[in-house]
Amino acid sequence: MERCVEAGDDTVLVTRCTRPEAPLAGEYLLLLTRRRLVVIQRTPVLHRLRLHLNVKLRHLSNVTWRPDLSRPALEMAATAVDGVRERFRMKFANTDAVWHFESKLREVFLGTAS
Repeated sequence: MERCVEAGDDTVLVTRCTRPEAPLAGEYLLLLTRRRLVVIQRTPVLHRLRLHLNVKLRHLSNVTWRPDLSRPALEMAATAVDGVRERFRMKFANTDAVWHFESKLREVFLGTAS
């Protein structure tokens, strides 16, 4: 992952996630910096790592997220420059973690401090 991120680009969040439209595709690792979103897939059978998404934030459009406090989880979606809508679901241990992640998304994508 470090090869995908430029020096000086601070990491904001790192978490495991899944893709709701591809539940059998394995687990993903999501890295969010102030300038980039990187998603690595870990294949289910052979546990190989594969780059799924590596994009500058300014090349994403229609970025949305929705907290789900009943589970606790958060679903994030964004349209990449190639027009593909990407969706990621992150599960958390408690609702505080959901709100922390949500505040970091607001900070990065909306420019609002928590």
